[in-house]
Amino acid sequence: MTFWSDAGSILSAFASQDSWEIREAMKTNASWTVGAVAAATGGLLITGLYRAVPFIEHHLERTVMVVSYLCVALIIFWGVIDRFIFSNQEAWSTTIPPLLFMIMAWFGASYNVRLRTHLSFAEFRSRMPRAGQFACLMLDHILWFVFAVIVFVVTTRLVALSASNFQIVLGTDDVMQWWFLMTAPIAFLLMSARIFQNLFEDLSNLKSGAPLIRQAVIGGD
Repeated sequence: MTFWSDAGSILSAFASQDSWEIREAMKTNASWTVGAVAAATGGLLITGLYRAVPFIEHHLERTVMVVSYLCVALIIFWGVIDRFIFSNQEAWSTTIPPLLFMIMAWFGASYNVRLRTHLSFAEFRSRMPRAGQFACLMLDHILWFVFAVIVFVVTTRLVALSASNFQIVLGTDDVMQWWFLMTAPIAFLLMSARIFQNLFEDLSNLKSGAPLIRQAVIGGD
């Protein structure tokens, strides 16, 4: 009964939207099971959204990456001018860019799971028997999902910890760290959706006899 009690406490804490309650509830081992269920459910729902609205699938992650990158570049560009021409420097100009870069990396990781550009070993796998190819692809999906669940749970705990301690971004007066950290569990929910997309695609290819292994292209579509 302890597990169900802990799981109920987690759901109750999120329903209350109280960061302290969420922080305390997420300390239990039940958070891993609840996190796995949430990642799987959220991933399947987002997969359905991607099918219904292809525009979101094609542009969501890339838009976040490009906007984050441009913001980092703009802050650094103005920071150089501000420092060497006007002899001034905004205190937050060295603290916000790393947070934006992390957002770009998190959403980029999700997008490239879909493209299968993370250590795909396509040249090696294409020479394997079809059963071996499929087994490797299933192993990929399992490992990526486990990784997504781990990061989803850990970063959710981190968001709750940051929010409950009212941590602000260094160099600012009222910009909260958890506003940026919250994008991590969101990005890994998107990664979960990409995992399910690839899984369904592989099952369809296996059934139809289509090639299972394709050459991955970084930045492809």
